[in-house]
Amino acid sequence: MGNNMLSLTPVVKHLMIINGLVFLGCISLKQSGIDLFDHFAIYPLSSDLFKPFQFLTHLFMHSTRDFTHIFSNMFMLFILGSYLERYWGSKNFLIYYLATGLGAACLHLFVIEYEISQTLSLLTNEEINLVFDKGYEISMEGKRFIDPKLETLNDLLHTPTVGASGAVFGALIAFGMLFPNMVFYFYFLFPIKAKYFVLLYGIFELWSGFSNRAGDNVAHFAHLGGMLFGFLIIKYWKKKGHS
Repeated sequence: MGNNMLSLTPVVKHLMIINGLVFLGCISLKQSGIDLFDHFAIYPLSSDLFKPFQFLTHLFMHSTRDFTHIFSNMFMLFILGSYLERYWGSKNFLIYYLATGLGAACLHLFVIEYEISQTLSLLTNEEINLVFDKGYEISMEGKRFIDPKLETLNDLLHTPTVGASGAVFGALIAFGMLFPNMVFYFYFLFPIKAKYFVLLYGIFELWSGFSNRAGDNVAHFAHLGGMLFGFLIIKYWKKKGHS
């Protein structure tokens, strides 16, 4: 790749700056007792913490406990987004980026709401009211419900989701569809064509999403949602002659 292909494009540059500033803002404000996650991360529709604007704001927030979260997303945005912005133009790339991010959130919340409904069916009305009334307060105190069903519901309702991963995975599938024979160097060592890399990554995310491994805090269905909506958008654009 030439130097031009490695240079930042306008939208990618501004997205990275916004994500970086929000990341630093979350860290500094939390030290002052203000947790932006309570307001701008996205929560399930059933949660009393959910606000419609979170569909957008969560895309610019990342975990402050794990620097690799924002680093990996911004690195992939830089590599993939720059190609796509040059190919589509800044306006279309931004539309695609935001649309896949929103689509990712929709699929993720759909899965969470399904899990919530399944858990609610196992509880009494008193238990449900207890979690809705006191669950968040209990979590903030660093405590947990003894009953695993109550704790499961509390986790589902009051665990925030953040990150640009859904939009980044949308960029990933776009790259695989538009530049299928471009070679990636997996872990900077192993060459693999983009179309195979995307396929294998999609299969891995699907398996991870359904395996429901303990301690796995990754929103795999958000990743899959970004890929699914990206696939549909590109197919639609191609049908309309826009891509």
